[in-house]
Amino acid sequence: MIVITILGVLAALAVVGVRSYLATARTAEAKQTVGAIARATVAQYERERDISQIMPAAGGSAEVTHILCGSATPVPSAFTSVQGKKYQPGAAPGADFATGSSIAGWQCLGFSISQPIYFQYSYQVGGNYVSQLMPGAPIPSGAEAFEIAALGDLDGDGLTCAIVRTGEVRNDEIAMSPVLFTNNDPD
Repeated sequence: MIVITILGVLAALAVVGVRSYLATARTAEAKQTVGAIARATVAQYERERDISQIMPAAGGSAEVTHILCGSATPVPSAFTSVQGKKYQPGAAPGADFATGSSIAGWQCLGFSISQPIYFQYSYQVGGNYVSQLMPGAPIPSGAEAFEIAALGDLDGDGLTCAIVRTGEVRNDEIAMSPVLFTNNDPD
């Protein structure tokens, strides 16, 4: 009888340990993806783009500018698609990470994911930030401010985990928050 009790306790501890390990691994996906989107944001901003203009007959050159990509549609579009389950992003043109244009969205950022995901990812410019509801997170300000966020509910219990990184353009350079801000992180 004692042996059965000990085995039951050990099995319960193993289940808790495995669940914790899985939550940590799934949250690591979000942290890495938010970092990758941040790197794509900086890379696209630093890329030199020519402004269309008619050139004079002699001399001169086109002005080169840096442009912050416009907001992207969250993927998946419905948060319920990742509540307690994973979501397979679509690869068809105009679906999920294949949305946007050369100046806005995921196509502008040059970012996509083809593997199943446990979080909803967003890139927002100019307002409606997730970080507004997170204590201690810097709120981006200005027209050239942005936020990269991952929202998830790994076990479907209604408790949303948020992972956020913010940034803004200052003096023609991107200034990013030095850390990721989290809320209800299962780690």
